[in-house]
Amino acid sequence: MLKKKKRFLRPPGARTEKEFLSRCLQCGQCAQVCIYDCIVMRTGFNPFVAGTPEINPRVAACHLCMRCSAICPSDALHDIPIEEVRMGFAVIDREKCFQWAGTLLCRSCYERCPVKWVAMKLERGEYPVITEKCAGCGLCEHVCPAHAITITPTRFVEEGGEKTDDGGKG
Repeated sequence: MLKKKKRFLRPPGARTEKEFLSRCLQCGQCAQVCIYDCIVMRTGFNPFVAGTPEINPRVAACHLCMRCSAICPSDALHDIPIEEVRMGFAVIDREKCFQWAGTLLCRSCYERCPVKWVAMKLERGEYPVITEKCAGCGLCEHVCPAHAITITPTRFVEEGGEKTDDGGKG
């Protein structure tokens, strides 16, 4: 039987999923210190992930303030430079994107990206393109009026408790 993989957008500075889960104290300090209220403590019946922090960018995106990694007592979230954060990767659906579809002028994602100097570029000076240096913070997904952007988290756990990691830094 195939196990369903559930992806989690962990806060910036999260170690590999296996190491993160072994270190996380489920204390909630990261969520408490987040001034943007983007970190929530996961609920559910899976004992491997219940009580651990995650981010849902459609609800509230990470602004990369890095307060969570600074306060983490177990170093499950560790300090890294903002340019090295790799929580996930943004994907633009060009058919839905107002700018790409030619529906109307829109650069909401580009304007709000906290690391646009490395994570985004404007193709031909107009069309947003995500680079491999995308932090995966979710701000672009959160502000996109067309809902054309989704974040694919770099880490996942398999339902049934097996812990794995896609790689991804941070």
